[in-house]
Amino acid sequence: MTFTTESSTTSFSKVFVSSDPNAVARVTSSFTALNVDEQLAVLWFLYTKMGRTVTPAAPGAARLQFAEGLLNDIKQMSPQDQMKAMRDLVASVNTPISRAYGVLGDNTKLAFWYQLAEWMKEGYVIGVPAGYPVSRATNQVIAEIEQLEFSQQITVLRKTVANMGIDPLA
Repeated sequence: MTFTTESSTTSFSKVFVSSDPNAVARVTSSFTALNVDEQLAVLWFLYTKMGRTVTPAAPGAARLQFAEGLLNDIKQMSPQDQMKAMRDLVASVNTPISRAYGVLGDNTKLAFWYQLAEWMKEGYVIGVPAGYPVSRATNQVIAEIEQLEFSQQITVLRKTVANMGIDPLA
């Protein structure tokens, strides 16, 4: 299967309610088990599908100004360096970008990835290439996230982006 924003069989507007009390932990674990590029593809897909609802759901989004310098640094990089920076964030590689990201609050991190996804759509930041081959595991994680209720989807997203980067204070 190739990757498109329409490749999902379920729309985020048609959310199923999960009765599994461990669903968030299970889906978060499934997400983190993906390789770095698969995680980036899932993030891009999720922000593309539900991006308009992520920002209002993130109370810290108003503090995105704390991430503006970091975002602009990434925006001004070459596409190859942008991809490396995003991969380093996901893999928690100890770099200046990962350390700067690590000090952001969880909701600001949520808004940070939203802004990157917006710039990907606008062509300012390298995005997932058209026709990107999506693995079975990636499709499974997307399907699992789509089965969650909206608040659980946001929690999974927040948990995954919160664990990226390097917290230099830890």
